[in-house]
Amino acid sequence: MNMLYKPLLDLFFAAFFLIILSPLMLIIALLVLILDGSPIFFRQERPGYREKLFVIYKFRTMKDARVTRIGRFLRSTSLDELPELWNILKGQMSFVGPRPLLTKYLPLYNLSQRKRHAVKPGLTGLAQINGRSSISWEKKFEFDVYYVENVSFILDLKIILKTIYIVLKRDGTNNDDEEQSFEPILPPH
Repeated sequence: MNMLYKPLLDLFFAAFFLIILSPLMLIIALLVLILDGSPIFFRQERPGYREKLFVIYKFRTMKDARVTRIGRFLRSTSLDELPELWNILKGQMSFVGPRPLLTKYLPLYNLSQRKRHAVKPGLTGLAQINGRSSISWEKKFEFDVYYVENVSFILDLKIILKTIYIVLKRDGTNNDDEEQSFEPILPPH
């Protein structure tokens, strides 16, 4: 399923964006450190390709079980996800694929839902561009399985372009009007 282009493009663009965005990432790291203290990064084990566990990296956005002021900004702009470029560079993730969920969900997947692990997890995916946290778990898994069964360069490109659109236009993490203003990419019913 994982075509040859994906790991090559992932490697190239992860290295490119890490170099280009390193000044921004340094500024964010310093702001988190100054405003919220250490640690700067949130690290958590997640299941990846073929359910192999890996440690995902994000900028820390919470303190004492509450989202901080800088954390709210990082989440609303998706800047907290930038450290995941390291996961992509290390070959643990891809730019596009099902988002890596918590390990505690592994025993709960049915056979169809387990297919989401037949490809590398992604920085963005079909569920993120078609409702994110405003859709049901069943719908998220439907999008994940559809992606796994239909992965292609064109589908990846559509998902990336819609992700950019949503990130640039969105005020918060859930804005149904804006997510519906762009043609949805849906699996057939």
